[in-house]
Amino acid sequence: MKSDLVEQASEIVNDPQVLINVVSQRVRQLNTGRAPLVDTLPSMGAADIALTEIIEGKLKVIPGTFQE
Repeated sequence: MKSDLVEQASEIVNDPQVLINVVSQRVRQLNTGRAPLVDTLPSMGAADIALTEIIEGKLKVIPGTFQE
């Protein structure tokens, strides 16, 4: 996971615990076959893809809607 992506995503999702939960849930989705919502490079891991989706506004965090 690239630290610059974490920093950029943390400007969008201010609560670190929420950011961790959103990225974790999206990584699980990606690992089970869901398609990325952004263009990817072969060097990108699932966490990098999830963070990039947040940065590019493809994933939104709506309070009270997070599901485990």
